[in-house]
Amino acid sequence: MDLADCRALLSHAEWADALVWKTVLASGPEDGELRAKLHHLHVVQWAYLHIWRAEQVKPRELSSFPTLAAIRGWGREYYRELPSYLGGVSASDPLREVRFPWADRLVRRFGGARPTTWAESVLQVAMHSSYHRGQVARRLRELGGEPPLTDFLAWIWMDRPEADWGEEEAA
Repeated sequence: MDLADCRALLSHAEWADALVWKTVLASGPEDGELRAKLHHLHVVQWAYLHIWRAEQVKPRELSSFPTLAAIRGWGREYYRELPSYLGGVSASDPLREVRFPWADRLVRRFGGARPTTWAESVLQVAMHSSYHRGQVARRLRELGGEPPLTDFLAWIWMDRPEADWGEEEAA
């Protein structure tokens, strides 16, 4: 995977997250399972951004967000910071090794681990986010709603649209 592929995966993730958030916030009363899944999705995105920037990972607790809209705002802030970080990523960075603070714990559990590249970590963020968007889609259906189409290929077919975070963006 090259830098362009990594950027595409992260752009798709933002587009898909924005669609999901618009649907969730329009779906009615707050739901605890939706809160937990969306919080976790963004905790992981933020953790990886901190790791990529060689910063300490300090996850925010779910209890620090009084509403779903507050979680959305925090997720949106991740996507506001991401372009600045990506602007400094070079064509050679996809092959750069990334060290994770939790790696030693996993090495003890699995007996070893090979190094992970930055591109592989981007793919992990994209896949992890997609997995949890799928859980949110299932929950929306259980609550009587219709989740948005967020497939990567749909995004490609639509000519890679920009994320639409809603009215907030017009302000």
